[in-house]
Amino acid sequence: MNTIFDSIRRIRFRRGPQRILGGIAGGIASRFGINVWLVRLLVLVSFLLPVIGWILYVVIWIVTPWRDNSIPLERILEGKRPPKR
Repeated sequence: MNTIFDSIRRIRFRRGPQRILGGIAGGIASRFGINVWLVRLLVLVSFLLPVIGWILYVVIWIVTPWRDNSIPLERILEGKRPPKR
């Protein structure tokens, strides 16, 4: 299981520093060098799609590393409590 999480870390996608909810839009904006508000707008539009937008956001939120490289799903599977942010 560690190889899966290590491969996720190698992608170098992290939650963005400009977080409102989970930092996913901020991370996408930071990774691709685009305006964070444009990405947030696209995320909100994706939520209009029946179920797909919400499920995709939650899945990405669970597997996207924080800036300290900790992954929420990995911490859950190991039985550790998530750090306070």
